[in-house]
Amino acid sequence: MNRLEGKVAVISGGARGQGRAHALRLAQEGADIVAFDVCEPFRTPRHTGATMEDLAETARLVEDLDRRCMIAQVDARDLGALTSLAEKTMAEFGRIDALIVNHGIWAVGPNSWELEEADWQESIDVMLTGAWKVTKAFIPAMLEAGNGGSIVLTSSAMGKHAQPGSIAYTAAKHGILGVMRTLAWELGPHSVRVNAIMPGSINTSMTQTGGTVEQSAEWYPRFFGTDRSLLPVGWMDPMVIANAAAFLVSDDAAFITGAALPVDAGWSAY
Repeated sequence: MNRLEGKVAVISGGARGQGRAHALRLAQEGADIVAFDVCEPFRTPRHTGATMEDLAETARLVEDLDRRCMIAQVDARDLGALTSLAEKTMAEFGRIDALIVNHGIWAVGPNSWELEEADWQESIDVMLTGAWKVTKAFIPAMLEAGNGGSIVLTSSAMGKHAQPGSIAYTAAKHGILGVMRTLAWELGPHSVRVNAIMPGSINTSMTQTGGTVEQSAEWYPRFFGTDRSLLPVGWMDPMVIANAAAFLVSDDAAFITGAALPVDAGWSAY
């Protein structure tokens, strides 16, 4: 299918995992891609950080699909760098049709009151403030292009539920839904739709490296030892989230805005 032929999609956290899956899925639909990532390790999480080699591989895979791909090493916490990338995107492509705010980290601890202030701040800065900064940088360019468009923000099943031992992640993902609903109100008159995806258990480096899941299960076996999925699946491939994003940014979702879509095998219905 070519539901996004001639369109341009910008993706944060595009070096690997869900971000790379978004880039490839949207490229399969005909979009040219702008993918950026911090490509540096973080202070708090146990999982590994993305690299420039990862980001370059995303570009190679997109170009193998005969689509253009511009990549950049940009931190979502750096508004100046984001704004410069938005300007460069407009200079290179002349339009922005889709914005996927995907980047994130996952840090855990034994409880909320022993969490160090710096650890809290890093997670909130990356996932919540960083998400707002990405939208702040790219929305003016999207409006300048005058083609309407679609924004998809990545929340989580923890945007509805709480994860014990990960208060900053839980708070940030709840906050993302507030950002999404506010932007949906503000951007509706400009024909820009804004939605969120709430992934469940996705097989990425964030979940499968560093022992985060194992440590969390040790601290909170009641929470992590309960199978909440209503479908017979384990860790889902990142492409299941990318499929949902491709739908939301396409004309097939032309009248969907302000929605939070769970893609979690029924986890949030538990």
